[in-house]
Amino acid sequence: MSQAVVPTALVQMRCSADPADNLQRALGLARKAAQNGAKLICLPELFQSRYFCQSEDSAQFALAEAVPGPGSEAFGVLAAEFDATIVISLFERRAPGLFHNTAAVLDGRRGYAGKYRKMHIPDDPRFYEKYYFTPGDLGFRSFATGAGNLGVLICWDQWYPEAARLTALKGAEILIYPTAIGWQPEEKARLGERQHAAWELMQRAHAVANGCFVLAVNRTGFEPDPTGNGGIEFWGQSFAVAPDGRILARGPADAEAVLELELNRAEIEAFRIGWPFLRDRRIDAYEDITHRFSDA
Repeated sequence: MSQAVVPTALVQMRCSADPADNLQRALGLARKAAQNGAKLICLPELFQSRYFCQSEDSAQFALAEAVPGPGSEAFGVLAAEFDATIVISLFERRAPGLFHNTAAVLDGRRGYAGKYRKMHIPDDPRFYEKYYFTPGDLGFRSFATGAGNLGVLICWDQWYPEAARLTALKGAEILIYPTAIGWQPEEKARLGERQHAAWELMQRAHAVANGCFVLAVNRTGFEPDPTGNGGIEFWGQSFAVAPDGRILARGPADAEAVLELELNRAEIEAFRIGWPFLRDRRIDAYEDITHRFSDA
């Protein structure tokens, strides 16, 4: 049975060029969180490597693994040891030539609870994810775990209110976004502050609109473009949001951190009763949402 108050940890980390080092450091940070009592532990997007999507390089497909597979098994051992729920982001090799950006949910002693495959795949300068990832085909999901009903989405998904809404309608009480987002150095002075503010504002809006908790877990540090042309300065600042939109915790911009906090699940029903957005939805009037654009 899931508990009413969930001790939670967001693991914000730097990612090196050595996957084995990243895995061991991630396990170490997650273990530290579990030892401190965390029952829900979340890690950033694709933490086992540098963000390889800055360029299109077929050699990077060697980083992919099966899900379930080595990464989920390593964290599954830790989850079982502490009976903690752990959400990790992995580069999934599904079949020869078929890859996904995938999150796995390890539910304490109950083991592997399932996976979510990233639905929205970006294709922008230094974010060439369409080269690597097939769009998800598992739909939007809610996982019943010892930490509550979890909805897991991934990075670019966080800009879509439809994704948050559909996941909440599946029963998710906590929306978790493993993330790799940052500044491109040539844009930072002109657009950086506004870009970061928009990112945080969007997650707070998801929390309020759906009456749920939102956890955004980012990496930090500068990672060079493998082509030698600039790179990405990941802005860290992982954060947690309550159903009423207030920030519960925020990480530093330029350092690793384990953000520890408690999520009181009783806030969800109290907020939804006071602000009954789900009650007042006009489900009879939303059919046009399935259209790309209305030209009428």
